[in-house]
Amino acid sequence: MFTAFITNSAFMASNDPGNSPWGRGKNKPTSIEDFLDQLQNKFNFNLGNKFIIWLVLAAVAGIWAWNGFQVINRGELGVVRRFGAIVETPGPGLQFNPWPVYVMDVVKVDQVRSMELGFRSERSRSSRGGEFLRESLMITGDENLVNLQMVVQYRIDNLPNYLFKVWDPLGTPEGDTLRDAAETALRGVVGSMEIDEVLRGEGRSVIQIQTKSHLQELLNTYQTGLLITEVKLQLVEAPGPVKAAFDDVNSAKEDRERIINEAKAYQADILPKARGEAQKILRSAEAYRENKIREAEGDTARFLSQLREYRKAKTVTRRRLYLETMSEVLSNVDKVIISGRVGSRALPLLPLLDMVGGGGGTRSEKGGGQ
Repeated sequence: MFTAFITNSAFMASNDPGNSPWGRGKNKPTSIEDFLDQLQNKFNFNLGNKFIIWLVLAAVAGIWAWNGFQVINRGELGVVRRFGAIVETPGPGLQFNPWPVYVMDVVKVDQVRSMELGFRSERSRSSRGGEFLRESLMITGDENLVNLQMVVQYRIDNLPNYLFKVWDPLGTPEGDTLRDAAETALRGVVGSMEIDEVLRGEGRSVIQIQTKSHLQELLNTYQTGLLITEVKLQLVEAPGPVKAAFDDVNSAKEDRERIINEAKAYQADILPKARGEAQKILRSAEAYRENKIREAEGDTARFLSQLREYRKAKTVTRRRLYLETMSEVLSNVDKVIISGRVGSRALPLLPLLDMVGGGGGTRSEKGGGQ
């Protein structure tokens, strides 16, 4: 402060020759030492050793130069202003910007930040439906009310715009500017949808995607320098007085969807089996048809062959057919064959069936004393 007083006094004296400590242009100092001597004589200051004065001046100059050095850490970005005008945006490293000619603002730009709409995480859960109801209550396209809570994640993309392009009551665009823009974007998306679409699970993803797009357009228009990385809906429900009724409706719709899905699953399971069984039956019928055709063709060929043989030798063919037929018939009949001499002496009530055990066996006895 003493050095500043000396400098200001000298400056004022140089602008007013009448008040100059060395008179009206006479005996002007030719060096700093002369200046200090004349200043001491004029104001009767006891400055002591001139070496101390030089030491004080050097210390002041060193402090001024030291304060001009600033370090930008990893993940940070700086904005250097020269007399208020932006001249550069340096990255991480050591920077020298002497005050008051240069001023540098350093901000962490790689950090992903978040903003909550419709609730505040540091507050109790009971406040989410009352204190922030103005933010969370929104009207849908079919004129129904719905309660939504949303989290917006963002980071700084353009530091000069972030610092100087937008005036916000809270100091930076991530204050009221971001909150108002997010609320505007969300209300615009919800207002274009019906409440059934909003409450369904598929509707949430649509709301998040469209809200992120509209919000980024607004922030770009405002030149806030913010980049939206993600929009997440935390709560989507009907207002308290009608929440129970909406829950019943949603439960019924979920049951309907579940039953439809189960029916489709059963259809997908039973139809392939039925088709496979039908194909199996068709293949079996085709095989049976082919078998019968082959048998009929074989029988026809055999009959035609026998007919040709019969025409060549009728007696022989007739006898052969008779013997083949009797052989085929008698092979399946229970019988006892005896010679004529034995048969003439046999009793008429002879239990022949018991003798052969009631089975289909054949017993043959040949004559000649038996």
